[in-house]
Amino acid sequence: MDSDIEQAGTAHWQRNLWVCVFGSFTTIVAMTLLLPFLPLYVEQLGVSDHAAIVQWSGVAYGATFLTAAMFAPLWGRLGDQYGRKLMLIRASLGMAVAMSLIGLSQNVYQLVGLRLLAGLLGGYSSGSTVLVATQTPRAQTAWALGVMASGIMAGNLAGPLIGGVLPQLVGIRMTFLAAGAIIFVAFLATVLLIKEGPRPSRRSAAVRHGSWASIPDKRPVVAMLVTGMLLMLANMSIEPIITVYVATIVPEAGRVTIVAGLAMSAAALGSILSASRLGKLADRLGHLKVIVGCLGVSALLLIPQAFVTAAWQLVGLRFLMGLALGGLLPCVATVIRHNVPERIAGSILGYSTSSQYVGQVVGPLAGGFVGGHIGMRAVFLGTSGLMAAGAAFSWLSRRRH
Repeated sequence: MDSDIEQAGTAHWQRNLWVCVFGSFTTIVAMTLLLPFLPLYVEQLGVSDHAAIVQWSGVAYGATFLTAAMFAPLWGRLGDQYGRKLMLIRASLGMAVAMSLIGLSQNVYQLVGLRLLAGLLGGYSSGSTVLVATQTPRAQTAWALGVMASGIMAGNLAGPLIGGVLPQLVGIRMTFLAAGAIIFVAFLATVLLIKEGPRPSRRSAAVRHGSWASIPDKRPVVAMLVTGMLLMLANMSIEPIITVYVATIVPEAGRVTIVAGLAMSAAALGSILSASRLGKLADRLGHLKVIVGCLGVSALLLIPQAFVTAAWQLVGLRFLMGLALGGLLPCVATVIRHNVPERIAGSILGYSTSSQYVGQVVGPLAGGFVGGHIGMRAVFLGTSGLMAAGAAFSWLSRRRH
């Protein structure tokens, strides 16, 4: 029965795919558009000390990923029991409400609390990935998941760009309200257009014996969970401080958020351009070799970012770093897929998502603390060290295996 469902998919899989791409794009935009102006919003909410602004920005940004990491396994289990479409409805409506309320925050504590709420209620993109993987005919699954990944990366690209421009046109608070309205459109599309096909029985072998227990060799899976967490930790430690860092090299105050948005989006653009090419290279050379190489190159590129003197230098280096990072998460996912039974691949990839959320929580907190107390250059250099350590860890794991 389970294999028949996997093979057939659902007759509405193409429409489901495009609705999921739209919903994932809008929710990712909403989660990332505040990056260029988050320190400005924190200051607007009454925080005046420079070090405190940097630290509160890191706390506010990482708060969403803390609750997302905590509750992702719960939403996954509920989706298996009651339907993944229901989880997408919950996530889109919850995110629409949370983003709108963030725009009404009166102090930094409310901002952090509502960011926690957004993470608790969210999870649309990860839920969409599971729904597409399980509701698409097997022959089209790889293509469909590639389209989903492009939509998510496009959201990461567009979010900071929109966040760099829109607040200057309508104000910071109206920017959040507009984001909530767009996500509400995704909620309506999810309710009206997604048709979920039959799901595997809750009494399947994976449920009876436990997903983790059915993995023959857990070592490669554990290594990839750690690698995904380390990657996101290293990458996200930079994001909350970029706006403050740009302010030190851009003399015109009016250009700060625009340049910060360009710097953040440059990395996402590089990842979009390189992901498929690095994937093909990994198929020829081996995924672990590409993972090691990408981490090593990223470590080298972070060093000059600590010493830039002009905006174009930072934007260019972030673009090159995006090129290097583009193939990492697809390679991590591929290694996991090759080392777990097909019937539980979605569940284990969910654990991978949770581990990446952990990195997204710790990264901004660490970056904000180091940037506020030691200096922003130390964040780039420390992150470079983490990338180098990750490369060494992956290489040693490969040799032992």
